[in-house]
Amino acid sequence: MDSFLHYLSMPYLLAGIEVTLQATALGFFGGFVLGALLATMALSRHRLVAGVARTYSVIFRGTPLVLQLVFVFTALPHAGIVLSPILAAGVALAANEATFFAEILRSSVLGVDRGQTDAARALGLRPKRVLRRIIGPQAGRAAIPAIGSEAVSTMKNSALASIIALPELTLRSNQLASATFDYFSIFFASGVMYLLLTGAITGLQLIVERTVDLDRLDRRRRGRPEATAAAVDAGPPPTPVPVPARVPVRPNRVALTVSGVHKAFGEHQVLRGVDLELHEGEVVALLGPSGSGKSTLLRLINHLETLDAGSISFDGLAVGYSASGTSLPEREVAQQRVEAGVGMVFQHFNLFGHLTARENVAVSPRWVRGVPKDEALAAADQLLARVGLSARAHALPRQLSGGQQQRVGIARALAGRPRVLLLDEPTSALDPELVREVLEVIRSLAVDEGLTMLIATHQLRFAREVADRVVFMADGVVLEQGPSAQVLDSPQNPVAARFLRAVHTMEV
Repeated sequence: MDSFLHYLSMPYLLAGIEVTLQATALGFFGGFVLGALLATMALSRHRLVAGVARTYSVIFRGTPLVLQLVFVFTALPHAGIVLSPILAAGVALAANEATFFAEILRSSVLGVDRGQTDAARALGLRPKRVLRRIIGPQAGRAAIPAIGSEAVSTMKNSALASIIALPELTLRSNQLASATFDYFSIFFASGVMYLLLTGAITGLQLIVERTVDLDRLDRRRRGRPEATAAAVDAGPPPTPVPVPARVPVRPNRVALTVSGVHKAFGEHQVLRGVDLELHEGEVVALLGPSGSGKSTLLRLINHLETLDAGSISFDGLAVGYSASGTSLPEREVAQQRVEAGVGMVFQHFNLFGHLTARENVAVSPRWVRGVPKDEALAAADQLLARVGLSARAHALPRQLSGGQQQRVGIARALAGRPRVLLLDEPTSALDPELVREVLEVIRSLAVDEGLTMLIATHQLRFAREVADRVVFMADGVVLEQGPSAQVLDSPQNPVAARFLRAVHTMEV
């Protein structure tokens, strides 16, 4: 034990710890930066760029670190690049670890639900802001445990640098053991030193995880005075009161024009020449069987998908295209969405999982229109009150029911001040008992606000009460359209008649 304690505090071995930490720091931080670059390249839509990243990964994951260390230290000097042992070790470690960091970061980014990216685009966020505000925070949280493990792995791999005579802890332990023959005490002491170092890394990892833990942040938010007051006021949503029948709008200014739209995915033709017009203040219900192209049409209108043929414009503005008809980069498309005043509510909510309900609603004012944070959050609180969710303002999406999540989604879309609101099957992902609360919110927007809306839905009763016009689609074309009562009660197309009868039977 005395020998062990002696070696544990020996300056010669402690100096080796310093060298080990230097090599680890060079390998870790250099590998992380290079790995982030490789991950970005691997996620690129350009095949050549992605191919370069994958080739790098194949080479460095397929060759031993020892060989890479020897190559950097002994082969590069023949090319005129002479590095010191510590720098050579750092370069080799960074080059090797970069492949693993790249996969950690790439998989974390891919793990963020694509629906959230679509929602961010629909709100008008530019690509860099989508990455920084939506994808980055969620991917970063998911990557922390793996990054911590990779830091430990980098420190352990630094021991291999002894092969190029780097005087780190392992080499000094070998030299000391060869001179004293006290192998057990020396290697036991160096093992404890490594354990203390890796334990410190693990402890730091746990601190970071705790710092960014959403549940912990949520508990802190709930301890604030405004959160506590909201919790006291918590209660079930107010019972909806009957609303008057919607007065049909008179033809006025055209808000949305869809002309000859075609869209195919591979060999499958989804839309085959769709024509549609929406006037300001008009509510149109889009009906049709699953696979008829309703959702694809809404995504095309908001340019979440690209057109194969035809045109779509908002009062003359074609989102996604220049005046000459050429496609625009996404950063310019984002600005066009804002100028067109288009908002979208998604079938599966697509709320941002790392943000509370009020933060979700404040996204468009804060990060698209540049409204100050306090002002944006105050406006978000007003919108949440409007949809009956004041008491849930500080809840994370996963703490909300489906109906509550959809109401947050509606409030988030309204925060962008849309002139045209697209709703893609807003109740199809809900349990039957949650459907009514969402439909009541949409009904109030139609009756009280006069908002222009295009709603893909299977709710016939809702369409009858709220919609000015019904458009029936099947097999990628519009088969029938007209005033809601006319289409729902006396459909002329046999396909529409069969479908409406079947849906009506299910609702009764």
